[in-house]
Amino acid sequence: MITGAEAMVKCLEAEGITRIFGYPGVAIAPFYEGLYNSNIEHILVRQEQAAGHAASGVARVSRKPAVCVTTSGPGATNLITALATAYADSIPVVAITGQVSSDLLGKDVFQEADMTGATESFTKYRYLVKDVNDIPRIFKEAFYIANTGRKGPVLIDVPIDIQQAKLKKEFKYPDKVEIRGYRPSTKGNKQQLSKVIQAIRRARKPIICTGGGVILGNGEDHIRRFCEKFNIPCVSTMMGIGVLPKAHPLYFGMLGNNGKPYANRAIALSDLMIIVGARIADRTVPTPDKLESQVKIIHIDIDTAEIGKNLGPTIPLVGDVKNIFDELIKADIQPKADSWIEELNEIKHSTIDSRVFSDKLVNPNTLVQLLSEKMDDDAIYVADVGQNQLWSADNYVMKKGRFLTTGGMGTMGYSIPCGMGVKMYAPDKQVVCVIGDGAFQMSMNELATIKDHDVPLKILIIKNRYLGLVREYQDKTYDGHYSGVELFDYPHCDKIAEAYDMPYFHASHTDELNETLDQFLACKEACLMVCDVDWTDNSK
Repeated sequence: MITGAEAMVKCLEAEGITRIFGYPGVAIAPFYEGLYNSNIEHILVRQEQAAGHAASGVARVSRKPAVCVTTSGPGATNLITALATAYADSIPVVAITGQVSSDLLGKDVFQEADMTGATESFTKYRYLVKDVNDIPRIFKEAFYIANTGRKGPVLIDVPIDIQQAKLKKEFKYPDKVEIRGYRPSTKGNKQQLSKVIQAIRRARKPIICTGGGVILGNGEDHIRRFCEKFNIPCVSTMMGIGVLPKAHPLYFGMLGNNGKPYANRAIALSDLMIIVGARIADRTVPTPDKLESQVKIIHIDIDTAEIGKNLGPTIPLVGDVKNIFDELIKADIQPKADSWIEELNEIKHSTIDSRVFSDKLVNPNTLVQLLSEKMDDDAIYVADVGQNQLWSADNYVMKKGRFLTTGGMGTMGYSIPCGMGVKMYAPDKQVVCVIGDGAFQMSMNELATIKDHDVPLKILIIKNRYLGLVREYQDKTYDGHYSGVELFDYPHCDKIAEAYDMPYFHASHTDELNETLDQFLACKEACLMVCDVDWTDNSK
């Protein structure tokens, strides 16, 4: 009979996993021994958090669960931030962690950490494997849970003695899953669906607000066809960017504190807001009570817990975005919204951006616009967190590619390991990571992983020598009392590029962008580019 570790590898193979990201240690060593003769490729990251973010990147572009692996204790706890990030963004990740021997649990021995307890609030489910014979069932359930309903990370914590023990019967991976009490609703209640149709039919100023759940549910095409058939305008949250291309005549931008003023104005003027796959948190709608009193709200989501959490709906509808919009597209709705579209276009074209940016260095808005326009039509843009994220979301030119970022948790350092995972999964796609100089220093150690595996990832650093978004907040809230936010001039990124044998590009003024971006995007290997931005430039 095979060992538990060998069974774990066979489970991953049965799920079609061909690459995992991890960092070994003694408590997970039996698994790595089982991995030795497998065709599954192991990518050694330089810090465990990066394993989770890289798996997140793979999951987002493959639209299937991806896997990360760490050892016990600090190896596992270093993964926590990545799991919290995946949970907030509803990304299907299966995390495998080693654990101390079963007979030592609870005794505070070397590198013991209660991972099932520590991750309770930000994993979709957690397993502590107590019987080696349960491994096939647990792995089958973990992948199923991660990728159904509202998607999210699942943790499998495996003590070393369970990995070493032998199964008592021949290994057989389950064909199906039977989990009592877990049956996600996907069809949508017919009575509620009828109410939704009637509400849209009566509306004179309807608008759709799309969130990341639309993309996770592969519903972009359904939303586009619905908007075009019934001439209904669309706005998005940050995570919903890309459901409609930026140039689409029915797309009116990202709403929220950091969104387009005309998108927020469209919501305020509407008489029916159709929220799809979005939780509508504080950055999207700062005053939900006021909006509830002004606008009728339809909230469509796969997760019942999200409906009404932040914004009380007039009509709730639980279900899968594709199933629901298949029915809506077939319905006889025909709202009379022609004059509504005209009104929104007048507002959009009359909106003036009153922000002032320094003309001494690179204008970050021009940078993002020019970069995304020059990128391949199907390229993948990975934005980090901070001012670079807001400039990116505000100015990114969506064509046929993807815009990836972390909106729920806002985890700095996310883009490089995420982009690394994306590029490994989709080597034929152009992948560009845009990151601030603060976030860069949180994950620049993964340049070693990128070079070791010849991953031709493009990394663009927006350098303003500050933790820009915190400085901006301190400027507006504490009268310019800057505390703990200056990064000074380190590191010298040209030397970092040299240390990792990477081509280096630099732009210190907007006039240099056109030529330098062309060189950067034409580079066939992993490369760094730095753009100097004035530290006083604000994102809003």
